[in-house]
Amino acid sequence: MPPEPRLVPRFAAEPPQEHLPYGRWAERLTEEFLAACLRIDAEESGELGEVQEIAWFPDRTWHGRTYVPASAPTSTGLEVFGFVSFVRGSAEDGEPTAFDARADATAETAALNPDWTIDLCDEEIGAWRGEGGNVATMTLVWGRPLVDGGQVATAELARLCVDQCELADGRFTLLAPDDYRGDTLEIALFDAKGNQLARESLYEEDDDAEGE
Repeated sequence: MPPEPRLVPRFAAEPPQEHLPYGRWAERLTEEFLAACLRIDAEESGELGEVQEIAWFPDRTWHGRTYVPASAPTSTGLEVFGFVSFVRGSAEDGEPTAFDARADATAETAALNPDWTIDLCDEEIGAWRGEGGNVATMTLVWGRPLVDGGQVATAELARLCVDQCELADGRFTLLAPDDYRGDTLEIALFDAKGNQLARESLYEEDDDAEGE
């Protein structure tokens, strides 16, 4: 095979290893996530109100930490989103340690954006240094399709697939390099036959720039 023209980390994270959280494990993660929600700045995001039912997304593990994303509507019409991360327990005791959680809030929800085909959230979790001092932002991306028939979500950088995840209960989590050498991530959705059903950028399109 010829040399690869674009050196970026591909499929850097472990694929999901567990079912979506439930029972006592979901309760433990909920405690961490709600504590992170309490640290959200209301002056920036608006009054959160009460956090309602939390949707958990597939886990992904990278650099020794496991990330479990989440999102939930609030009683004031916002949506909180973020993740709980931890270090998996050893084979002897199996108890996870070193919990950490991040949360933010947004008024831009799928209900207010009927043109969306995939509802996406993302969070920067690290960096990868490439050729010539260029740095990729390692980004956790999670979401759910707003069209029917999806089986697999992929993350693409300059049309190169850098991660993929089978949907679990209509949800997916990706972990991929972004913003590298001028290229940014796009998320695509495919059906069981490999037909593309939807594609969304992580970045809002500038209509004025397009008009120019």
